Amino acid sequence: MLDNDKVRIWHISLKPGETQPLHHHGLAYVVVAVQGAQNVIHTADGKRIEVTEETGGIVFREPGQIHKLTNVGDTVYIGRIIELKTGVDAS
Repeated sequence: MLDNDKVRIWHISLKPGETQPLHHHGLAYVVVAVQGAQNVIHTADGKRIEVTEETGGIVFREPGQIHKLTNVGDTVYIGRIIELKTGVDAS
């Protein structure tokens, strides 16, 4: 959606039962749930993390973890991922 020297913003949409392929965020990022859903994060090392993404919810995430996202709910999940290319202090 947008890629410049400060941020990279991309769109994600998962229908119920859909899964993203394994991927990695090399940058800190913010997830904005445009339309929430019940999702599961599967990490490359075998962890399963259930997340309820509420519509309008915003979450900051650190980079590094290889993972994929599966929509296990019954609504379409729509999100915006904002990767931060400049220095970030999460405190």
